Amino acid sequence: MTDPKTPVPAPTLADRVRAGDPRAMARAISLIEDDDPLASGLVRALYPSTGHAYLVGITGPPGAGKSTLVDRLAVEFRRRESTVGIIAVDPTSPYTGGAILGDRVRMQTHAGDDGVFIRSMATRGHLGGLARATHEAAYVLDAAGKDWIVIETVGVGQDEVDIVRTADISIVTLVPGTGDEVQALKAGIMEIADIFVVNKSDREGADRLVASIESMLTLEEFGPHEWRPVVVRTQATSGAGVLELVEAIERFRAHAVASHVTRRRVRNEFRLRELLQARFLEHVDQHVLAAGEVDTLLDRITDRTLDPYTAASGIFDRALGRKETP
Repeated sequence: MTDPKTPVPAPTLADRVRAGDPRAMARAISLIEDDDPLASGLVRALYPSTGHAYLVGITGPPGAGKSTLVDRLAVEFRRRESTVGIIAVDPTSPYTGGAILGDRVRMQTHAGDDGVFIRSMATRGHLGGLARATHEAAYVLDAAGKDWIVIETVGVGQDEVDIVRTADISIVTLVPGTGDEVQALKAGIMEIADIFVVNKSDREGADRLVASIESMLTLEEFGPHEWRPVVVRTQATSGAGVLELVEAIERFRAHAVASHVTRRRVRNEFRLRELLQARFLEHVDQHVLAAGEVDTLLDRITDRTLDPYTAASGIFDRALGRKETP
């Protein structure tokens, strides 16, 4: 029996996150975003409590209504008594370095709902449509017990392919009549979709857009047990079609009971390699390269007295403590 005089240790930040404390969740994500020295230890403590949430990625060109769609999805998930975490990735403000649009302002429906946690994150120059810390932010929400985590990408075009390495399902949102949908259908973003959403489907051109997507899907070969992407029409402002979208997500999830583990394994491999690259470059900057050495190397490469492959090999050998490549 515990001595009543023995002081009870104060709960750690990780304990508070696991208890679903919104302030602790916000603090944890801020530490991760800011590359605080405490962040890596926090992620280590939280990681064993992750793996339960289902991650839904929403991407597509600007103006496709992604934020409104995310808002409506959260409403539908809450109707099913599920908890929701939303990570809305926005462009970076050139003045503050923070998220420039702030999707939380556009999702006031959930302001008083403890079952929904919304966080805007700035890309801070990271390419691929996501913020660098998106993976770890998802860990925080997962460890906090959220059933669904919806990740909305920044909305910059065809380079938003990182979402497929982050989410369990990738939803590409398009809108008729803007011209952006044609670019999206050409390459890149087209190939990552598990579900296509034609939003603002009451607009002229919606039928043509649906037909274009279906036509391109007929050119793809799907095995007997492979998932064939489906097309869902929505009007996010009114909520029309959102129930059908949730049902399509559930069908994909059921279909991927066996295969989604593979996707998570691929996702973990990508993140591991990404972290290794970042750690190696940090080590090189701090412990291998002398002050001003990069400038000297760049001058030699520019003058063609040194090629970049030899320069990289030399740095690599020194980082490993080996004799430099001749």
